[in-house]
Amino acid sequence: MTKFRENIRNIAIIAHVDHGKTTLVDQLLHQSGTFRSNEQVQERAMDSNDIEKERGITILAKTTAINYKDHRINIVDTPGHADFGGEVERIMKMVDGVLLVVDSFEGTMPQTRFVLKKALEQKLTPIVVVNKIDKPMARPEQVIDEVIDLFIDLGADEDQLEFPVIYASGLNGTASLSPDPSDQEENMQVLFNQVLETIPAPIDNIDEPLQFQVTMLDYNDYLGRIGIGRVFRGKIKVGDQVSLMKLDGSVRNFRVTKLFGFLGLKRIEINEAEAGDIVAVSGMEQINVGETICPPDHLDALQALHIDEPTLQMTFVTNNSPFAGREGKFITSRKIEERLKAELETDVSLRVENTESPDMWVVSGRGELHLSILIETMRREGYEIQLSKPEVIVKEIDGVKCEPFERVQIDVPDEYTGGVMESLGYRKGEMLNMVHSDTGQVRLEFLIPSRGLIGYSSEFMAQTKGYGILNHTFECYKPMIPGSLGGRRQGVLVALESGKVTAYAIQQLEDRGIIFVEPGTDVYEGMIIGEHNRENDLTVNITKQKQLTNMRASAKDSTVTIKRPRVMSLEEALSYLNEDEYCEVTPESIRLRKKILNKNAREKAAKRTTK
Repeated sequence: MTKFRENIRNIAIIAHVDHGKTTLVDQLLHQSGTFRSNEQVQERAMDSNDIEKERGITILAKTTAINYKDHRINIVDTPGHADFGGEVERIMKMVDGVLLVVDSFEGTMPQTRFVLKKALEQKLTPIVVVNKIDKPMARPEQVIDEVIDLFIDLGADEDQLEFPVIYASGLNGTASLSPDPSDQEENMQVLFNQVLETIPAPIDNIDEPLQFQVTMLDYNDYLGRIGIGRVFRGKIKVGDQVSLMKLDGSVRNFRVTKLFGFLGLKRIEINEAEAGDIVAVSGMEQINVGETICPPDHLDALQALHIDEPTLQMTFVTNNSPFAGREGKFITSRKIEERLKAELETDVSLRVENTESPDMWVVSGRGELHLSILIETMRREGYEIQLSKPEVIVKEIDGVKCEPFERVQIDVPDEYTGGVMESLGYRKGEMLNMVHSDTGQVRLEFLIPSRGLIGYSSEFMAQTKGYGILNHTFECYKPMIPGSLGGRRQGVLVALESGKVTAYAIQQLEDRGIIFVEPGTDVYEGMIIGEHNRENDLTVNITKQKQLTNMRASAKDSTVTIKRPRVMSLEEALSYLNEDEYCEVTPESIRLRKKILNKNAREKAAKRTTK
């Protein structure tokens, strides 16, 4: 007869970006009494790094645990964005059930689909939490219908379709079994109880030989690599001599130097862990995701974990612009290479390849967001780098060139649908579905090559005047569509010489296009200072001074008024690039530039390529 460890539950929280799962975990941590009454805990405590806090997204999967009614509930907060899908898939192996959090107004979204598909494939037990039930426009009944449709669409079995539903407000820390917001109870006891009732306890097979699989990596300057995962069988103690079964089939022996458990936001040192526990193990420098730890006399590897392959790549180049070294601490190729190698220690979806040049690396990741967060982290640490235009990774499948395709879901007011459909058609998008709602909103679903989406978000925002919501998630590889897709149609305005930008020069150039810089900005020859309103590039003098003479004008100079410059975020700048351009990223600035800075040299090179 199978025994279970009834005092333990392992769950993952999955949701689309911004549906409130991290706030929900905060409430569970507070209400379970895991924190001391006098302990200061910030909001969204699980989002631990600065970029996560600013953007309000979870980037790295995090493990925490709470004690409730003599039970230990291990909770893994997963990223909602598809670029971090590699994390989500592996976490599903560690847990026995999932809380699917869905916004009571927005309903199911592409990333909801993405993460739920991974959970159902692992035959996990679901609980659905309809969050933000206190929203004025909440529509819980329709949202549950959408969730059921999604479950059926993803091939859920009968047991999975019998999911319990909890209606909650993560912000207020309330929950109930009724969709009526006025029935909300004062706390989240009903959610805690539902987890204990519905989620299966892990099997108690402590007497069998150890099996521990690494699902996440961490790195510590003192302990080196740390493998985080679940004990599937047996027990593990500090000081044990164990064998690490590598992915390549080799076996390495090592001694467990430290074991860590989780409670609240803390990692606590423990002496031993048993089947069903989620813990961190240190002592083995070459440990990797998917590898199994066993006793030396009983080698039995668990099935290797699938890690999503990168779909997008860009070239990182050491900064060689005239302003190199002005703002950053780390500018040499040695420092940049060390930093990229350090990132590989914990990010298993990233690839870094050396090129023929010692100053260039091809870095591949899961998408624009994945790579831009690495770049943003590096610039905050004091690095200066230059980046090429992002390119999709083309694969050969059965002798056919294939490229990644994405499923795109768009919510827009009715009046903008024509323009959006036209622009996605131009980017070779294929419409899958169109649903009109009573509120005048339209939901569009497309399948589109990833190439066509590079740089689309800023065009989409301008098209829908900021009212549109765009979400996309990787779907599959399909045969490549010939020709170029999307991309920038306009040329750029390029600085003729180095110096300081003047208001007079901007005023003279405003009718030529959109300016990116403001008066007093330092520019250099070959730097992109604006967008031309035609398709060709134009070299202009942005540092031109007004000629001062001793002749008096008949009228006084009127005050010069110039338009506000267009300021780009890092993602916008990267997706704006053409093949002959770099984005220069430093701790204080994001600049766009031509690869060849000198105007004459640029024109000669252009003539050579057109011949």
